[in-house]
Amino acid sequence: MDAIILQILNGLDKGSAYALIALGLTLIFGTLGVVNFAHGALFMIGSFCAVTLSKILNLSYEVVDPTKKDFLGNPLKVKMPYVESWFGTDMGAAIIDWSVPLAILFSIPVMICIGFIMERGLIKHFYKRPHADQILVTFGLAIVLQEIIKYFYGANPIPTPAPAVFKGSFDFGVILGFDPNTIIYPYWRLVYFGFAALIIGAVFAFLQFTTFGMVVRAGMADRETVGLLGINIDKRFTIMFGLAAAVAGLAGVMYAPINSPNYHMGMDFLVLSFVVVVVGGMGSLPGAVAAGFLLGVLESFASMNQIKSLIPGIDQIIIYLVAIIILLTRPRGLMGRKGVMED
Repeated sequence: MDAIILQILNGLDKGSAYALIALGLTLIFGTLGVVNFAHGALFMIGSFCAVTLSKILNLSYEVVDPTKKDFLGNPLKVKMPYVESWFGTDMGAAIIDWSVPLAILFSIPVMICIGFIMERGLIKHFYKRPHADQILVTFGLAIVLQEIIKYFYGANPIPTPAPAVFKGSFDFGVILGFDPNTIIYPYWRLVYFGFAALIIGAVFAFLQFTTFGMVVRAGMADRETVGLLGINIDKRFTIMFGLAAAVAGLAGVMYAPINSPNYHMGMDFLVLSFVVVVVGGMGSLPGAVAAGFLLGVLESFASMNQIKSLIPGIDQIIIYLVAIIILLTRPRGLMGRKGVMED
């Protein structure tokens, strides 16, 4: 039982990332009708926003420390971060330690601007083009963004630690009545799951309870009719593209301590997240979220040694097997709208 609970927790962790990326993909497809294969690159850029802010906060200059001496008795030069000299040693150290959560504030305007530039500069020219054209151009854009990140940050993963207060693990075993240390789960993964739930809830609340969101949902259902009412639906859809980019970026920021940012992480998540969207139902926001968590949990169970010993390699293909089964029995996906992807 303890192994089952642990795998569920692991699945919710990865499922949170799938759900957030798939949510943005679905927002873009539902509003603009564009299959955006560059969305994984936005997740990657979000992770590197955390890396960038961490590097900025760690910028330092050399000062002489009279308390430290070399073997000749001369005072040593040490590096002093600028933030520590500006805000004091304790406050500066705390700011550096909390660089990942602070990167949330840093990444939001960055990701919205990138989303606007992508939509206005490139994506808008492919609204009425076939999906194959959209996939080719956005996939090419993803490769370009990937190579830009590789050029400036290198090919190796860059460790980006979580705040010290969230290091360590929570003992679920004691709470659930098991022996101590049987179900250990890292604090930051719990934080990530809570953060994902908060973002998902905020997106659904925004679409459900605001006038802007109601117009967007109406435009997703019938774009032409909304346009005939005199509403500039294109402008609202552009804003939604920016918001979808921000959601992907936020997912990447908070995932940085879990998976050290690297230039190909966007591609790693993109393919799986697109499968999540298809399984959940193209254009269905609840379907994308539900499928994200479902496939995350299934992938976690498939990675158990007991399962892999019975079916070698099942952890690598379980998501695709589930996708094949669902699409053969229900082409629109779990919660897809009737007629979408059923041609």
